[in-house]
Amino acid sequence: MQIIAMLTMLIDHIGYIFFPGELAWRVVGRIAFPIYCYALVQGHIHTSSRPRYLRRLLVIALLAQIPYNLALDPGGWNVVFTLLLSAAVLTLLDKLPKLWYGIPVIILAVLLMDILPLDYNAYGLLLVLIFRYTRSYWLVLAHFALNLFYLFYYNWLVQMASIVPTILIALTPGFWILLERKRLPRWVWWSFYPGHLAVLALVKILFFQDWVSIEWRSLFTL
Repeated sequence: MQIIAMLTMLIDHIGYIFFPGELAWRVVGRIAFPIYCYALVQGHIHTSSRPRYLRRLLVIALLAQIPYNLALDPGGWNVVFTLLLSAAVLTLLDKLPKLWYGIPVIILAVLLMDILPLDYNAYGLLLVLIFRYTRSYWLVLAHFALNLFYLFYYNWLVQMASIVPTILIALTPGFWILLERKRLPRWVWWSFYPGHLAVLALVKILFFQDWVSIEWRSLFTL
């Protein structure tokens, strides 16, 4: 599972940076994000300390930010910030006596995440919530509905391919459990995101002379 997520994310980012006109790289890359959302939910459920889990996400997000700006988006916040805010929302929801009490929390979080220059924006939170609170066919249907919404309102055509790992997670749980048993060392899993961005940024700058200026104003302007 972890290897699939890391490799497809790497393919996606290589395509985005070096082969922007070739859609196949981006289609393969859509496999990664649902796996990371699923892994976030599993980490949230099974962690021995949620505050420590949130702090770990924060550290990774901070370490990845400048490499992300240099490699992918000079004026945006990397996807680990999206996952961090999503994990914070899950933590708040778990403290409420009934799930529907959390509807105002979810609405406010969606609005905030669509204002902030976050990678995946509120889509990331909504997909995390789908993985947290739906199962089996409902999981697939909810993800498909989310993709349809973003297709019609934001023209996210390539994102439709992200349904593939969700189908496998929801409808072939035995296969997915088998994949989850083969785990990488924790430091590899946690360090890959900032590490691969740093390498891609260096390649982009040193070999392609593609320098970018980080848009600090965009990062801190709502």
